[in-house]
Formats: sequence, C-alpha cells, structure tokens
Amino acid sequence: MRILVVEDERLLADAIAEWLRREAFAVDVAYDGDAALERLGVNDYDVVVLDRDLPVVHGDDVCRAIVEGGAETRVMMLTAAAAVRDRVAGLALGADDYLIKPFALVELSARVHALIRRARPAAPPKLTRGGLVVDPARHEVYRDGRHVALSRKEFAVLAELMRAGGAVVSAEELLERAWDEHIDPFTNVVRVTVMKLRRKLGEPQIVETVPGVGYQIR
Repeated sequence: MRILVVEDERLLADAIAEWLRREAFAVDVAYDGDAALERLGVNDYDVVVLDRDLPVVHGDDVCRAIVEGGAETRVMMLTAAAAVRDRVAGLALGADDYLIKPFALVELSARVHALIRRARPAAPPKLTRGGLVVDPARHEVYRDGRHVALSRKEFAVLAELMRAGGAVVSAEELLERAWDEHIDPFTNVVRVTVMKLRRKLGEPQIVETVPGVGYQIR
C-alpha cells in the first residue's frame, strides 16, 4: 500500500513518513504542491496525506487535481485552521478526511488505515490461504500455527500476494506497492525478498514463481 505525504514542514513530513513506514507502508514525500502533482502524475497512491497550506501550488489545488483526475486515491488534509468553516471547505473540495494540527501520529495512522479500507474492496480482518494466516492489523504471520517473524518488506510483499487471492502478481506490481519512489526499478530486491520469505515460511513452498510473469500464493 502506497502513500504520498505532502507537507512543507520537513521535520513533520519526515516524521510522518517514518511512522507510516514502520507499519509497512511504502511512503513517498513531497515538500510543496508542485512536487506533489509531479509524483501524482507518475505514481498511483492509496492515500495522500496533504497539508492544505502549501507553497508553490496550494493544497486546495492539489486536492482538486486528485479528485478531477478520477483516481480512487483518498485524501486526508492536514491544517492548523480549527474553525468549522475551514474543515467544511476542505471536505467540500473532495477531501475524505481532515486532521487538525497538532495531532498524534498514532491517530494519523489510524485514520490512514480507515481510508485504505474505504479505498479497497472489503477484506476479512485476517488473510488466510491453506495453512497460512496473515493479520495486517497486528503485522503477524502464522503458518500451520507457527509464528513467522518477517521484516517490514517481507510482510508487505506477502500481504500483497495474499490479497491477490491466488492470482499472479508481477515483480513490477510488488515493487510499486511495497517500496517507495527511491527504489531502483532495475533492482533484484523483489527476487531477494521473495527468496528470504520462502526460507522463513518453510516447506512445502507456498510462494510460487510463474516464469516471466510474477509470483503467486498456491
């Protein structure tokens, strides 16, 4: 799941991004509205955490561009303005949620999770296939009752494969969904992550390679 954080206060933007990355999200950061529009033009995002008062291009204009583009991206606006009329104006632009500064990062992440549930088809709290159980809320994985400790990226890749319900997911799709924009598109990081994932999940192998296409959960 991929998120764009747009905030001109760099320390705050970086703090939000790091917090969300700890929850296995792929997070990109933009420090002004123009940079945000540039990233939105080349990447698909599940959620945009958008400061309203941005330099270069105002946050309102970024929000309008997202809504008018017809994407399923959810927008959570951040603002220091606490007046009801300001919140109403932000929601009228098409924002899905509104969070007033200062805020707790734990509340922000809870709201992001809620927006993602709205952006995607309803899914069960736990993803199961065969003897494999993935709990996205707790970031826990079990195979045949045995707890499997995974890194954040291993968990993100496994969750995407499980959400596919047995369909094949390409390496490019995994790269886009589990890593941020700074990853080298020619890297073999997906192959290496899948290799580690298989080793930790144990035998018999449950992550299958479909030559020339991608990966799937049997």
